[in-house]
Amino acid sequence: MPYAHRPIHDADAHFMETPDWFRAHADPEIREKLPPVFVASVKPGEDKLIEQFRARHADPEYRARDEAELMQRKNWAATGSFLKEDRPLALDLLGFESQLIFNTFVNGRLLAAERGDDVDFAYGFARAHNRAMQDFCSADPRLLGTGYVPLRDFARSRAMAEEVIEMGCRALLVPSGCPRGHAPSHRDLDPVWAQAQEAGLPIVFHVGGGHRLADGKLLDETYFENGGPPVPDFHGGDENFRSVDYMAIPNAPMQTLATLIFDGVLDRFPDLRFGVIEQGASWVPSWMRFMDSAFDAFRRREDRLQALSLRPSEFVKRQVCATPYPAEDVGWIIENSGDSVCLFSSDFPHVEGGRNPIKRFEENMEPLSDLQKQRFYYDNFADFMGRGLQSPEAFS
Repeated sequence: MPYAHRPIHDADAHFMETPDWFRAHADPEIREKLPPVFVASVKPGEDKLIEQFRARHADPEYRARDEAELMQRKNWAATGSFLKEDRPLALDLLGFESQLIFNTFVNGRLLAAERGDDVDFAYGFARAHNRAMQDFCSADPRLLGTGYVPLRDFARSRAMAEEVIEMGCRALLVPSGCPRGHAPSHRDLDPVWAQAQEAGLPIVFHVGGGHRLADGKLLDETYFENGGPPVPDFHGGDENFRSVDYMAIPNAPMQTLATLIFDGVLDRFPDLRFGVIEQGASWVPSWMRFMDSAFDAFRRREDRLQALSLRPSEFVKRQVCATPYPAEDVGWIIENSGDSVCLFSSDFPHVEGGRNPIKRFEENMEPLSDLQKQRFYYDNFADFMGRGLQSPEAFS
């Protein structure tokens, strides 16, 4: 029996990079500048254990327990987490119709590169990421790759969007943090949005792509100087993902999407969909009301707001989706934001997704109708992905 209890699309899943994952796909001049992906940031010493995980996946006794331990194994221990030839089996066992695939470690590094001074490196790094993504997803048509498009340089971004689409990526991954030197809503980025809309592919933001401090942290570390011992995170360390970090996660996508809405990007591209992935969704209902309040307060003096054909919250219902965390009350979110906003996600094979996300979501869906559940698990994703659910030839 597969894990899924009904037809389900998974809006957030990952591969687990090994240290040379992207370097193998980089152009020579970029490869020299691209440091290895050091994975010890997740759990001390884990980078040295990858070969041991590789050996486990070749052990018949370990593989005999693939189904029984499907949701208990996390990170490199999980079936299909970094060995692409094993991912089709993982999908069979999960029972998902598709998985939208993201990297694990480098969203912050990709953003740092495009905000840095070496623009050639920023776009070369993105290209290496996208090649690695498509190589992994080539293992199964149910794997829907996300191609990174930096927003730093208008001409290069336009060309990168075209490249990502031609490669067969199923969504354009952009930073949720503001680009260096201009707003995300700048008119010269319209060709990026236009290409995505014409191809019928969504734009996605993912956790890790928002602005960070100079030391790479999401928050000023002073917030954690509380006089007590270090607070452990999900991975057993003390500095990756804790309750206080969690509270800051939606800040970047809230600000960036509000800017895109107020400056008319969603109005100019009414068929373009935006997804906020692995950044929760409890914030969405109040954010919608807050934007409507800003609209009402500033509309008399701002021509851009007067020009909008809809209220901000109506753009959200028409064009924006988000993935709740399993610990969130998904029933409350849907009731207060609308039936079209929320998408199911497993975060496979990450620890944050938990051992039984479906069970946790179901516990908070009591007030929802069967039709609302159908939209959460399946229909909203199909609408959101557009032609991204079809073969690459459909939009190349």
